[in-house]
Amino acid sequence: MPRPLGELEDAVMTRVWQWNRPVTVREVLEDLQQERSIAYTTVMTVMDNLHQKGWVRREVDGRAYRYTAVSTRAAYSAALMNEAWAQSDNPAAALVAFFGMMSQDQREALNDAIRIVQRDNPVPAPPEEAAGDKGDKQGKGAEGSGGRER
Repeated sequence: MPRPLGELEDAVMTRVWQWNRPVTVREVLEDLQQERSIAYTTVMTVMDNLHQKGWVRREVDGRAYRYTAVSTRAAYSAALMNEAWAQSDNPAAALVAFFGMMSQDQREALNDAIRIVQRDNPVPAPPEEAAGDKGDKQGKGAEGSGGRER
């Protein structure tokens, strides 16, 4: 389970996810500087930490690295939700409470997601077993032993 990203890690990863291409420290720095005062070395350290934690992969490009996200923000969010749900001693109650907090738009998104999952991963019907089949299998086993103890 991923630990939640820190504020600066999230700000960096948001850009990496949104841009959806290999990015340099300089590009992230310049975009972050539109919102806050931040040093190049700070962004470099954060991106190196994200690499060490497995959030991004990096490739050398001249004298710099280019960083690419390892997974999507959706996968990250899903992992956080799954971990939070798994921590509950009553998962059904946790889901009811979670759904109760949702806006109408979120509920519609949830319904859309459920339809997609059901369409793409249909639940197989349980195998139908005739009542006579069980008796036949048991009967064959008894016949096979000849009634003798082993």
